[in-house]
Amino acid sequence: MTVFAMPVFDATVIYEGKELFKGRGAASVWAEKLARELESAVTVEKIGTGWALCGQVDGIDCRWGIHGQRLKRLD
Repeated sequence: MTVFAMPVFDATVIYEGKELFKGRGAASVWAEKLARELESAVTVEKIGTGWALCGQVDGIDCRWGIHGQRLKRLD
């Protein structure tokens, strides 16, 4: 199953209209899952009051948050 179809049941916060992970620990766990799927490095980044996943896809910088309990690209 793709990581993008897995439900995200971790606590979230809304910052500037974006749903982000509330805690760094939860974001780090999802960053590891996403890194395995993308086969590239994924880190976590503090954005306002929450945490987003950050990495590259096809050489393009990307950030992911949450939408409807699924990972969603923010950019």
